[in-house]
Amino acid sequence: MVRKLILSVIVVLLLFLPASMPVFAQTYSFSLDELRVDLYIETDGSARLDYVLVFTNNTWADPIDYIDVGMPTENYSLNSISAQVNGNTISHIAYSAYVDGIELGLGANAIQPGQTGTVTMTATGIQDMLYTADQKDYASVMFAPTWFGEEYVSGTTDLTVSFHLPPGIEPEEPFYFDPPKGWPQSEPVTGFDGDGRVLYVWRNQTGNAYTPYVFGASFPMAVVPSANIQTPTVSQRLGLDSDALTALCCFSGFFLLIIGFITLAVRADRKRRMQYLPPKIAIEGHGIKRGLTAVESAILLEKPLNTILTMILFSLVKKGAARVVSEDPLKVEKTDTIPEDLRTYEKEFLDAIVNEKKVSRDVALQAMFTTTIKSVQKKMKGFSLKETKKYYQSIVDKAWEMVENAETPEVRSERYADTLEWTMLDRDFADRTEKTFRTGPVYVPMWWGAFRPSYRGGTSSIGGAGGGKSSTPGSVTASTGMGGRVNLPTLPGSAFAASVVGGVQNTAGNIVSNLTNFTNGITKKTNPVPKTSSGGYRSSGGGGGSSCACACACAGCACACAGGGR
Repeated sequence: MVRKLILSVIVVLLLFLPASMPVFAQTYSFSLDELRVDLYIETDGSARLDYVLVFTNNTWADPIDYIDVGMPTENYSLNSISAQVNGNTISHIAYSAYVDGIELGLGANAIQPGQTGTVTMTATGIQDMLYTADQKDYASVMFAPTWFGEEYVSGTTDLTVSFHLPPGIEPEEPFYFDPPKGWPQSEPVTGFDGDGRVLYVWRNQTGNAYTPYVFGASFPMAVVPSANIQTPTVSQRLGLDSDALTALCCFSGFFLLIIGFITLAVRADRKRRMQYLPPKIAIEGHGIKRGLTAVESAILLEKPLNTILTMILFSLVKKGAARVVSEDPLKVEKTDTIPEDLRTYEKEFLDAIVNEKKVSRDVALQAMFTTTIKSVQKKMKGFSLKETKKYYQSIVDKAWEMVENAETPEVRSERYADTLEWTMLDRDFADRTEKTFRTGPVYVPMWWGAFRPSYRGGTSSIGGAGGGKSSTPGSVTASTGMGGRVNLPTLPGSAFAASVVGGVQNTAGNIVSNLTNFTNGITKKTNPVPKTSSGGYRSSGGGGGSSCACACACAGCACACAGGGR
């Protein structure tokens, strides 16, 4: 009787087990040779994810017919997701039962044992990615690429994570958070993408596909709608919201709390990473400190250092102390006659900029800036920072008024050349230049060819005595101030504006090898910050294995622990 009962139970299990648990019959084992993910933060506050995953299936494993990809939030639409495997469209895209994300059914295009397959996926319109940061008027985003259970994946992964920040951000405004423990790259590669967005790229060619690496950045919230930026609650800051409590299935609560408190304590220092001006200068005195140069005013207004470097180069070229030989790569040489009235920072800049070795140039320029910043700090002692900044901002505004209100093209061109170092301090310098010189001819200043080599050779020439308009079309004769005359070339307004803006931007980008590293090197001396830092409130991502499903809301929490890689 007992034997018959046991046999009946076995028969029932054999009948129902395959139907109810088909996945457990599958044996998944693969390597993820490459994982590339691009995170785009759009101007409407939403996010876009572009994934490239290269799988190699083990020869003895079952076909890879489903791939689970963790999603950073729950606020997205399946209709906004598209995917391909080896160029073939994946039509089965559904919510996953194993991860906080989606499943991609490869169907007839499953990756067979011993074969390699490339899966690409794009998801647009992802919401709830942005949180307010500790730094005033800043938003933060944190993201962990999808990962897989360690029992399914083996070998190393060439892993690349790219953050494309919203358009309209200056390179010195955003900052990135320190990478997670174990990530070998101390800092990302920074630059601009093809659309002119600030770009952060982390890459580890010997990473793995089962570790939830978390990356983050902060940027001015003014570039996205405030309605799409969430404010973290106190429980989220401490990692004690319901999602974070679920994470206890993967991480101990004690660890979460300790990391949360440490993160909150050190994140406040992170915002000063790109602030090179010493905090002592903010101690208010009385009255306005007058007599600062345009460069010293730029430091006081904490303008980007590459902009200030370009201002100094402009000044040296206008004074006849230097000329640009090549724009890209940037090569500058001294002239035969160096004016005696150069300022200390101009002399130090000139000695540094002629060095074609960027590393040596950067070191010398950092020393020059450190000295100049300390000099500005000393000059500001006893004066009101607020009133002084307002005063020099008014000078910038008046400089533009002089240019914009000029009655003739000749006067407008002359005033623009004379006040260029001040007008460059305007945040809207490029737009105002293009607007001001949109129409009418522009009389190019004599020294412009020494700054932009492409305008040398036949565009201007020193002639003999004489006066009035030149008979040469497209030029005007003016006094050189040295007993001679010069034929100043003219350009259409739009062409000149494009030349100025392009010249400023290209020069600013070529003077130092990496603006972030350059500024950090100065900040460590003038406004030092602790080496350890972190930031942000949302740790988004997911993927990997048949582990528990959990998520995080704050930087101190463990990142999302979802399933995947069936």
